[in-house]
Amino acid sequence: MEFFRISRDVDFMKRAFIFNAISFITFLLAVFFLVSRGLNFSIEFTGGVVVEAQYQQAAELEKLRSALLRAGVGEPQVQNFGTSRDVMLRLAVKDASLPSISTDGKLDIAKLGSEVLSAGGDAPKVTRVEFIGPQVGKELANDGAIALGLVIFGIMVYLAVRFEWKFAVAAIIANLHDVIIILGFFAFFQWEFSLSVLAAVLAVLGYSVNESVVVFDRIREVFRKARNLTVPQVVNHAITSTISRTIITHGSTQLMVTSMLIFGGPTLHYFALALTIGILFGIYSSVLVASPIVIWLGVSREDLIKPIKKEDATVESV
Repeated sequence: MEFFRISRDVDFMKRAFIFNAISFITFLLAVFFLVSRGLNFSIEFTGGVVVEAQYQQAAELEKLRSALLRAGVGEPQVQNFGTSRDVMLRLAVKDASLPSISTDGKLDIAKLGSEVLSAGGDAPKVTRVEFIGPQVGKELANDGAIALGLVIFGIMVYLAVRFEWKFAVAAIIANLHDVIIILGFFAFFQWEFSLSVLAAVLAVLGYSVNESVVVFDRIREVFRKARNLTVPQVVNHAITSTISRTIITHGSTQLMVTSMLIFGGPTLHYFALALTIGILFGIYSSVLVASPIVIWLGVSREDLIKPIKKEDATVESV
């Protein structure tokens, strides 16, 4: 399916060095912010207190969130779960100096209820109080890092088997470029990095590699059909011929993600934000990062099309 077709190939590779220089500078800035500022980890990684409360009527989350901020809780997580009357609060362990929370995670339900919880409506019934220790958060961070590494390794093996090692290296560099830049944005703006954001980063890895596979498939197809084109011309033709597909796919996905970003509320805000950054940079990296790297690694027609052996050629002629 195509909305339009470009009759003349766009010479993307002519400015490949400029695009990759921009990518390299952006990548270095992201690494710098990650090292200098670090990520603002959520309660799942740092530990804290989880409170579940049930109201008789629909809870007013914004008023409850404002009351927590006035009480000194920095960036509290307030969300509905199940019904509009059920509310979950996540209070980071750094807020344990509040009068209602002690350093060992014990909660003074009466004081918290009178000072804060009632701001969400009527006096609620507290149904659950749980303290998440820093050790649990550390385990989650380690498990997340292992998951990220396994995904990257699986992608590399898949691309090496389906195409050729040069394509695998180019795709992994482009995908890591996307991941580091997402993390760089979260480090620079100190947005909260939660498990949902980690899930978005893993989703971006798969989404970005899918775009790379589409371009690589078209490069292989053009190599087989057009034997009189140079390698840069083959790559330009492959990218140009997939532009319509790219606009349809990424445009449709971004419409859905944008709706989550606008209407999803605080619960889905950073998840959708990470996906938005990943989609935009995923398009850029698949076209203007991975493809030039493939050329610089010296890809050729022989890498994708195995030459016919002499014996096979004799059999075919007979």
